[in-house]
Amino acid sequence: MKSSELRQSFLSYFESKQHQIVDSSSLVPGNDPTLLFTNAGMVQFKDVFLGDDIRPYTRATSSQRCVRAGGKHNDLENVGYTARHHTFFEMLGNFSFGDYFKREAIGYAWEFLTVVLKLPTEKLLVTVYAEDDEAFDIWHKEIGLPKDKIIRIGDNKGGRYQSDNFWAMGDTGPCGPCSEVFYDHGEHIWGGPPGSPEEDGDRFIEIWNVVFMQFNRSASGEMAALPKPSVDTGMGLERIAAILQGVHSNYEIDLFQNLISAAAKAVGTDDLTSQSLRVIADHIRSCSFMIVDGVVPSNEGRGYVLRRIVRRAVRHGNKLGQNGVFFHTLVEALDVEMGDAYPELRKLKERVASILLKEEEQFAKTLDQGMKILEDAISQLGDEKVIPGETVFKLYDTYGFPVDLTNDVARENELEIDEEGFEVAMEAQRTRARSASNFSMDMSGGVTIDSVTEFTGYDYLEGQCEVETILVDGVAVESIEAGQSAAVILKSTPFYGESGGQVGDKGWLRGVGAFKVLNTTKQNKAHLHQGELKEGSLSVGDLITGEVDRSLRSATTLNHSATHLVHEALRRVLGDHVSQKGSLVDPDKLRFDFSHFEAVTAVEIEQVEDMVNEQIRLNREVETEIMDIESAKQKGAMALFGEKYDSEVRVLTMGADYSIELCGGTHVKRTGDIGLFKIVAESGIAAGVRRIEAFTGKTAIDSTRQTETALNNVAALVKGNKENALDKVTALNDHARSLQKELDLLKGKMAALAGADLASQAVDIDGGKLLVAQVEVAESKELRDLLDELKSKLESAVIVLAAVNDGKVSLIAGVTKELTKKVRAGDLIKEVAPLVDGRGGGRPDMAQAGGSNPAGIESVLARVPAWVAEKF
Repeated sequence: MKSSELRQSFLSYFESKQHQIVDSSSLVPGNDPTLLFTNAGMVQFKDVFLGDDIRPYTRATSSQRCVRAGGKHNDLENVGYTARHHTFFEMLGNFSFGDYFKREAIGYAWEFLTVVLKLPTEKLLVTVYAEDDEAFDIWHKEIGLPKDKIIRIGDNKGGRYQSDNFWAMGDTGPCGPCSEVFYDHGEHIWGGPPGSPEEDGDRFIEIWNVVFMQFNRSASGEMAALPKPSVDTGMGLERIAAILQGVHSNYEIDLFQNLISAAAKAVGTDDLTSQSLRVIADHIRSCSFMIVDGVVPSNEGRGYVLRRIVRRAVRHGNKLGQNGVFFHTLVEALDVEMGDAYPELRKLKERVASILLKEEEQFAKTLDQGMKILEDAISQLGDEKVIPGETVFKLYDTYGFPVDLTNDVARENELEIDEEGFEVAMEAQRTRARSASNFSMDMSGGVTIDSVTEFTGYDYLEGQCEVETILVDGVAVESIEAGQSAAVILKSTPFYGESGGQVGDKGWLRGVGAFKVLNTTKQNKAHLHQGELKEGSLSVGDLITGEVDRSLRSATTLNHSATHLVHEALRRVLGDHVSQKGSLVDPDKLRFDFSHFEAVTAVEIEQVEDMVNEQIRLNREVETEIMDIESAKQKGAMALFGEKYDSEVRVLTMGADYSIELCGGTHVKRTGDIGLFKIVAESGIAAGVRRIEAFTGKTAIDSTRQTETALNNVAALVKGNKENALDKVTALNDHARSLQKELDLLKGKMAALAGADLASQAVDIDGGKLLVAQVEVAESKELRDLLDELKSKLESAVIVLAAVNDGKVSLIAGVTKELTKKVRAGDLIKEVAPLVDGRGGGRPDMAQAGGSNPAGIESVLARVPAWVAEKF
């Protein structure tokens, strides 16, 4: 049975048992900060099991794509070296949410395995939790398994309920015993049954785990019976496919064999048994589906995991002799294998390939440089078997060479890496980063606030409010006097609390006194009005009038509404992979960060601007609705990743369904209120993350006017007007380039003359010449050109040149190729650079350094001949 047929057979079987087929969720878990990636089929149903989400069905089945390559569940380093470890796999599962329990779950599992898949019953055995007599009896008395085929597994991990056969969602919450089904691959393979000393062998392989969520564990450890016991199961598609196809390794199933063949063709090898091909075939699956789900290569979080996996695959291709780009070409083969089951891959495959190609090209430089440094470090180890942590950190921090790649290379050379030393260097870097960070003041003093402030600011910018709490340096007080700073909590307020990228409101609280609100923040559901009492007094229980600064709120509102329009425009122009990565909305501008793998072109920026301004001109009504989260999703509302939403949410619709998003911010009444939208900057802020800055309303008009003024000034300088300024500037630029070429030609001739003169000053050394001199050049490029000229003239030489410009010293050393075995330019520069209070380095044939002590040049000129003589 093919893998694709097996997947469909599983889903169809459970559909016939009244299970709702649920599509695989994203690899990026929604609203679950505890997970880096979706790593099991139950992840998308976690809130259902916890009772926080109610679905219209009580039985479900799915084929869930999973990644285990970061965080707690990380199989990355084992991929390629074992038969069953993957970074990406598919988990087949069936779930009951308070519907059926042990009897049905066990019956379904047995029927599917032995009747549908026709696995021989004598090849199967099961485990149960030692205390789960109910499950044992079902397997023995109802299914008919002999007692010797049912293994009780006790608390083998220390402590009560700490067992391979007792599952828990976390330290607290739903948990319960589980029953695992194992397949016996035969006596010819080493290994023992579960619970035996040889259980780590490959003879008995777990294929299905059936979890019975039976209890709720409290923080004290007390186990209470769940009112609605549930079932969560998982079976690895790759493992069961290997059994059905009569092979022992997952990499021998049809899905992988086709990918391995494509990988072999891409790298140019005929050895289909290569472990490196297994790595590449596994990695194209995880990398492609991560990108499909919105992850892009970067230096942090999920993006860094993706980058590590791409680079690991590329290096394994490099090991097989492929020095060019190849990895991205495998997306097409993956689409053939999995595009029918996952149409989102087929839809985005060209974009996936494009992102992988760019990452390959970027890593090509890193790989070449990093491998040279690593190989050099290994060559200097001698009898040592551990690569120093400082070397590992330097490769990671300076050259972007992932630690797992260093570990791979170490393993191939029968070496280890100093992980402890690497962590010490990493912690030192974190400390430096923390000390350089800026932190904002917490006016609440870090105390927990349970107040709930009613927000009235959607409809009113002024209103009567009652003072509920006053905090001074985090301490609750009854009243404050003029001159005191505080955080004031009101029972209701028109002031928007900073959240969702929108800054907090400013204004006044007026009563017996006048409190100037400098910022409004939120803590839990309370609004904290932070500021200073300018006059009078303010006490708990006072009735005051809250007055929001209307001009600031209005300008902020224009920018916030524009972010929704620009988000949708970016998705339409650049693609569905675009997702918000952050925003800042204040009265002056809007800043919008989003996922994208390359700079946005001028043409694309123009398209985005046009699209947003078209919506503004249409002047459509902006609608807000309060509805439950499921209804909002059905309407097509876009939720922001990482945001935790209540059961009821605020849905913002702009431009007659042009943009539908969940948002609690303040917005315009009609799109035309925005007036004008103008992008003023586009930049990259991290790998795979771009930033757009833009103006709206009067600020956009002022910006356009400033641009026009600048153009008029340029036109005047070139004696033209707005219409011909570009032609005039182009002509001037062409003339300047022509003059620069003439200047460069003259400089070249002067360098040749200077080189000829300097060459005559060289002295003989064994097998060549030595030239040490101070020269007068205007810039470092001239110094390098002069060095090249001298190396050409002297043919076999060691050359050191020094120059001073604006009190700064430049040193350069050059060694012709045949002499680098005796003298390395990098070592020479490191020797003399301290004499001018500098540092530097480079290649064996050329190295440079800078310094701040011109007086030390004389010492450099004297030291070089003696140092070179020692090498001959």
